[in-house]
Amino acid sequence: MNSFASLLAEVHGCSICAAHLPHGVRPVLQMHPQARVLIAGQAPGRKVHDSGLPFDDASGDRLREWIGVTRETFYDSRQIAILPMGLCFPGTGKSGDLPPRPECAQAWHDRLIGHLRHLEITLVVGRYAQAYHMNVERSSLTETVRNWQSHGPKLIPLPHPSPRNNIWLSRNPWFEQELLPILRRRVSVALGI
Repeated sequence: MNSFASLLAEVHGCSICAAHLPHGVRPVLQMHPQARVLIAGQAPGRKVHDSGLPFDDASGDRLREWIGVTRETFYDSRQIAILPMGLCFPGTGKSGDLPPRPECAQAWHDRLIGHLRHLEITLVVGRYAQAYHMNVERSSLTETVRNWQSHGPKLIPLPHPSPRNNIWLSRNPWFEQELLPILRRRVSVALGI
């Protein structure tokens, strides 16, 4: 546990991409070696950057609803780990938040995930996380999520739960009808609730 605590302190002190972060450095993640569920996300948004709490926004409300857990369970690091591709808010572009900075995944992901030895399931949220964790760069998000069963029982790809994706959700009703009930069951089994 001491090596993990040291690693987390190192991550929280990271400034490798500081020159590219218009709002400053503030790594936002949630990790504990006992976590059984990993949420592999994209990058914190502005509200999350300000609060320092992962998914502390409308996206988080929807994600908690999708996986069927309370806010208390969601923020229990011994149950759920949250690791975005980019640990800091990358800033805003013309059509929303900028992509996650690539330095974070290169520097930290393997080292952090290596400590998660009790993982039962990984929820891979959004295209950037799916490209990294699932090697699906040539598939569309819709194809990747639609074919979720082909990724095995331990990986489930999800669209980003942002309200910006309401159109995607309305065009893909199978997601809520078919995948969400299975997702909730798998998360419940993994967490023993």
